[in-house]
Amino acid sequence: MGAPAAAYPYPGAPGMMPAGVPVGGVDLRRGVRIALTVLLSLAMAVLVLLIAARGEQRGAIDEILRDGVTSSARDRVADADGFYAAMVGLYSLVLIATAVLWVIWFRRMRLNAEAFAPGTHRFGSGWAVGSWFTPVVNLWFPKQMVNDIYRASAPAGPQSAPKGLVNAWWVLWLTAGGFSIVGTVMFSVAERRLKTHRYVFSSARDDVEPLKTALSVSTLALVLYIVAALLALLVVRQLSKLQEQRALAGPLGVPPMGAMPMGGVPAPGMPGMPGMPGMPYGAPAAPPAPAAGWAPVQPQPPMPQQPPGTPYGQPPQGPPPQNPFGNGPQGY
Repeated sequence: MGAPAAAYPYPGAPGMMPAGVPVGGVDLRRGVRIALTVLLSLAMAVLVLLIAARGEQRGAIDEILRDGVTSSARDRVADADGFYAAMVGLYSLVLIATAVLWVIWFRRMRLNAEAFAPGTHRFGSGWAVGSWFTPVVNLWFPKQMVNDIYRASAPAGPQSAPKGLVNAWWVLWLTAGGFSIVGTVMFSVAERRLKTHRYVFSSARDDVEPLKTALSVSTLALVLYIVAALLALLVVRQLSKLQEQRALAGPLGVPPMGAMPMGGVPAPGMPGMPGMPGMPYGAPAAPPAPAAGWAPVQPQPPMPQQPPGTPYGQPPQGPPPQNPFGNGPQGY
């Protein structure tokens, strides 16, 4: 996982550090986020294959409804079920890997949010993992934690935290889960009754129609899961970007060192320096007051320039007097 996040004091000067280096209690490394994005994209691709497998099953059922329980229809049903089972196995592997990276990334976001706004969260950091796997409470605890993380990570303050994307993702996620449970139960009941009638078309026809309906409900759930996975990917990108911007803003909205204007001209809305009330960011400091009992040193006039050849310390000699009776110097 690299160096501990506390290796640099918060807020520091992120612009002077390599990209992604932990800053104080804030971990901005992008490796887990990139891997999670790749796995979410892979999960969406496997979900498309699951939809195709459900389509094969529906086609086999349509053949049974049209031609009866023939040997060809039975073979098609067996092939469709085998394809679906293989895709379920592949999706399970991708889902496990995605879930592991998701809780790692989510706990990192929760710890970063604690560094931004200590003591403002409704749940401890341990719930960043446990809330997803605890029955019943996993229907709302994770969403409340996401809301707290968004409010703590918003650069412009808690009231500016975006809500539309995360709300849409959570509603679609729960809706897809609900349709998936209903479709699975309907399919299991219809399949059990169909096997009880030993594929006799005259007695099983009434059970084939519910089986087809169950497949339709299950397919709808898979479509919703794809959209929810896409929104989850966007949530990962949005929240990571918010935390990067929040880390650059520093605590209490104080800009980093690179944002300090030069020449003493205050930027619009920029607060004064701590400990210097009323002085804008970048203004030159006032000269220190003289200590008691000391008089200011008066500036001395510059010394006259000595002509070349004059010994140091002697007064400068003027030009030699001129002879009034000739052009040469006075004397001989």
